Amino acid sequence: MTTSAPARATTTSTATTARTRTRSTAMTALAAAPGIDVMKQVNRQFVTGVTVVTTMDGETPRGLAVNAFSSISLDPATVMVCVQRTSSTHDCLFRAGHLAINILSTEQLDVVGVFAGKSDDKFRQVNWESGPFGSPLLAASSARVEAEIRERLQASTHTIFICRVVHADVAEWPPMVYSAGKFFDGGALAPLG
Repeated sequence: MTTSAPARATTTSTATTARTRTRSTAMTALAAAPGIDVMKQVNRQFVTGVTVVTTMDGETPRGLAVNAFSSISLDPATVMVCVQRTSSTHDCLFRAGHLAINILSTEQLDVVGVFAGKSDDKFRQVNWESGPFGSPLLAASSARVEAEIRERLQASTHTIFICRVVHADVAEWPPMVYSAGKFFDGGALAPLG
């Protein structure tokens, strides 16, 4: 018995045939970028962790929920986060020298809602402490990283913050993950092999 591949949403039927065309024709076919709706569908297929990125704005803690986080290098320990420039926290992060990345645990579903919102008193609703370098670290996170911001790269609607890790800690709580608009228990994932 054979199974058929699932149907795929595409914006062009020339993707396969473009490979066989001349370079100039192929480049023209590639110039037709997929629409926003297709890219949203693509992004929904990618499982991510859930983080809250925090910093200090003078004496005031600031933060937002972010799923665009990645490790870049282990030696030296370097990470990146992407933040939309229209976010109310963006300018604070852009001015900051340090930030924290709090990898949320399954115990923190309510925390996602707090930091995905626009409230001015987010930190009054959660337990947190100052890290060794002053960035807000959220209690009950699976892991927490404090990092020095080394580069700020503009990329369309977002800023990519390249950061050197200066502090990290890990806890026993399983991480929360996000896929297709829903949150899941990252510790309950079934291995494939």
